[in-house]
Amino acid sequence: MRSDSLFKEALEVLPGGVSSPVRRFEPYPFFAKKGEGCMLYDIDGNRYIDYCLAYGPLILGHAPEKVISAVCEQIKKGSTYGTPTKAEVELAKLVIERVPAAEMIRFVNSGTEATMAAIRLARAFTGKDKIIKFEGAYHGAHDYVLVKPGSGATAAPDSPGIPTDTIKNTISAPFNNEEAVASIIEDDDNIAAIIVEPIMANIGCIEPEDGYLKFLRKITSENGILLIFDEVITGFRIAPGGAQEYYNIAADLVTYGKIIGGGFPMGALAGPREIMEHISPAGDVYQAGTFNGNPVSVTAGITTLKGLTEDIYKELNKKGEMIRNGMKDILEDNSLEFYIAGLSSMFQVYFTERRVKDYTSAKTADLEMFKRYFHGLLKGGVFVPPSQFECCFISAAHRKEDLDMTLEVMEESIKKAIK
Repeated sequence: MRSDSLFKEALEVLPGGVSSPVRRFEPYPFFAKKGEGCMLYDIDGNRYIDYCLAYGPLILGHAPEKVISAVCEQIKKGSTYGTPTKAEVELAKLVIERVPAAEMIRFVNSGTEATMAAIRLARAFTGKDKIIKFEGAYHGAHDYVLVKPGSGATAAPDSPGIPTDTIKNTISAPFNNEEAVASIIEDDDNIAAIIVEPIMANIGCIEPEDGYLKFLRKITSENGILLIFDEVITGFRIAPGGAQEYYNIAADLVTYGKIIGGGFPMGALAGPREIMEHISPAGDVYQAGTFNGNPVSVTAGITTLKGLTEDIYKELNKKGEMIRNGMKDILEDNSLEFYIAGLSSMFQVYFTERRVKDYTSAKTADLEMFKRYFHGLLKGGVFVPPSQFECCFISAAHRKEDLDMTLEVMEESIKKAIK
């Protein structure tokens, strides 16, 4: 069976033919058969150098031997118990060793659950109701953060089914804009938390401007507001301690997903004991889940974190620089207006003359050009996320020859896209 015919079947049983919206692209998505190292294979017999990597969690590549071996051993012992396990304690200690300001951790099942719990905890701890999020930021698919960009007065639900009253306490602000945040806080003393992706990886890959995260840390501390770092994407990718280590900023709470589960479903919420002990059963802020601390996901997480050595981070940084510099050379040679974003093993290109620093400037990118670029890459055997507003990732499994081949395909794709 081929992807095109299977997609027709999928349309009959899955809304839109997929299980998550971002997986769909025109005319139809390919259906994966297996992943190995940095390669992804589809049911049509095609092979792709993969820079989507399941949208970030596969930092060691597809099916790394040590992770698969450890998981298989765990599955033989059982897939879940509904009781505490020694492995939970081990993973908790590994995270706490790596992450500044983290003294306790609650394991959940996804990044969405982690951010939802963090916001609930922040409101309970501060006794305040409102949160500030940033335009274009994605913090999961729960009601409080699915808010269209705009000022607090004009914010609206980002999906039908979310009552306007539900998001009345969610204020949206432009990223990298100190004045906007300061103005909101000056006018409102009911702000419980600011939740931020330290690197805006859900509108491509936008870094904070120099001093911006320090500004957020200072203004929240001065006003009794908790600073939540959403590190579902950046956690354990850009440094052993994530963005907190990379930027030398200690957040009050930090949320995780993706890499912490080693390719299996898992999320987490971490922070200082003073705050975290408000979570039940130590405190009265309720959070629970049958699969919290699932032993299979925890085992994959332990093995993955242990595999992330300093040498691997150095190599990932080199690979990221190689791709970004190579892309820059190609785009300059073809006299295109562009902005290359990214750091460490993350990258994205925007076809725009503007410097991309927030959601508004990201939206100036030529989406039709990106679509042609994406399909050219796909035809050449390179898979990146099909949306301009996603981030591309490099894994430890990518070799220099894979990157060289990728740049060749990128050059050909770009030349065809501008004709």
